[in-house]
Amino acid sequence: MRKLLYKLKNHDGELSEAPRNPSPKLFPDEQDMYRFRKQRGVNLGSWFVLERWIADGPFRAARAPAQSDLDVASGSDAKSILEQHWDTWVTDQDWVWLAGHGINTVRIPVGYYHVCGVDPDVLRGTDFADFGPVFAGAWSRITHALATAHQHGIGVLFDLHAAPGKQNGDAHSGTSNEPTFFKHQKNMTHTIHCLSALVAHITAFARSHDPPLPNLVGVELLNEPQPGSHNDALQKWYKDACDALRAIDPKLPLYISDSWMTDQYAGFIKSAGIPFLVLDHHLYRCFTSGDISTPAAEHARRLRDPNDGTPSMFSRVARDLEGAGASLVVGEWSAALNPGSLHGARDEHAEKNAYVQAQLQLYEEHCAGWFFWTYKKGCGWDTGWSFRDAVDAGVFPGQFRHALQRSPTDTGADMERARSAASAQHASYWDKHPGHYEHWRFDEGYATGWEDAVRFASWRPTQFAEELGFRGPWVKRRAAEHAATKGGSNVWEYEHGFLQGCKAAYDNMYGSSGA
Repeated sequence: MRKLLYKLKNHDGELSEAPRNPSPKLFPDEQDMYRFRKQRGVNLGSWFVLERWIADGPFRAARAPAQSDLDVASGSDAKSILEQHWDTWVTDQDWVWLAGHGINTVRIPVGYYHVCGVDPDVLRGTDFADFGPVFAGAWSRITHALATAHQHGIGVLFDLHAAPGKQNGDAHSGTSNEPTFFKHQKNMTHTIHCLSALVAHITAFARSHDPPLPNLVGVELLNEPQPGSHNDALQKWYKDACDALRAIDPKLPLYISDSWMTDQYAGFIKSAGIPFLVLDHHLYRCFTSGDISTPAAEHARRLRDPNDGTPSMFSRVARDLEGAGASLVVGEWSAALNPGSLHGARDEHAEKNAYVQAQLQLYEEHCAGWFFWTYKKGCGWDTGWSFRDAVDAGVFPGQFRHALQRSPTDTGADMERARSAASAQHASYWDKHPGHYEHWRFDEGYATGWEDAVRFASWRPTQFAEELGFRGPWVKRRAAEHAATKGGSNVWEYEHGFLQGCKAAYDNMYGSSGA
């Protein structure tokens, strides 16, 4: 696979050039703003990778057991059924609605077979080998989705939901067969080929589009893999896949699933040394026996308690990842609770709303982004799983984005006062610990952190101000700029100052911490 590199346009003339960068790319540019802003998103579930409980229509002529994409492809009229669904499930009106309700990013699940229209070889030796004509039309819809999202200021994260051999036991991994992804090395190797095809062609499309599309925010390597005893194999596969994709695009953010082993995979990211990795955690409280026996109010209380297991884990992992130049997101969550958790509730909508508010508070505090599962359902009112229904019912708060309390352009004098106080406190603390320090680096980092927070807040003037979300990768790039021009000693002081300045700016603009 030949190497592909982005040709990125500059955002505006006031941006500073990253030193010692062999390309003329400026940092930040518009693509950076899309990729590093806090992502408040939804999953466009059952658009390409089908799930019958979300969208039943495409299964009307499917082969038994009629639960997966392969079952649909094996039935009658599959090509026309799928293309009609792809063209109607998400329309221009949906994009308008999403942008108007504060959604700035979508996660789009795709299967490897959806790439066959641009690389037929992805089907070779797989369960979908005979179905190229059925899925060939998916690629033009995928690229159209990226272009349409850009028209509405929405970023796109593509997620490989279905891999060759099937990485978990669920029908949303492409087939109703047993999973063999980890049993046969050929599946793991071929998946890297499929990912490489996806990345090479989607980045080439974004680059060649007129105008170029800056809103590809990343690619998720594999949705919810279930490695079992093959955990070491998954980590090695992650490393091999990242190496292959970095050879195609060194700057593309890559997302990996934690397989519900969050600390372990945070440790993997810290040791891997791969730039801009994002750890994806999925949180649901409606499936296990413990979930069912726990009242809704108690689920919400535990998520608000910083000493409880999940909030404590979020705090610990987010802090560790940020220090390693990485970030944490929640790629799937919902308002859904088991009926057992709502038994006896006087107002189920109020209980669900409190549960959603507790989740939002947790994610906003610790995560670089979140994606509700899912955008909508094809039939039936469902305030637990359908974002549209949840918003319409008030289960999901209509105002979930921070409102600016003052204009970002009016914060200059406040920054100088805040920096002076923070600098004095920083120096006072470290003066008690003998060593060689360069506190001027803290001051410079503080000013840059504040200025970058203002840059995000004023980037695209709409009713929804943007925030720097992926602080770990961002501060590492800023620190690299600083070290390249000022030398590498005590760069940690610059990083400390940057993070404090960024937070202080949000406190100033929002009246409380906005990031």
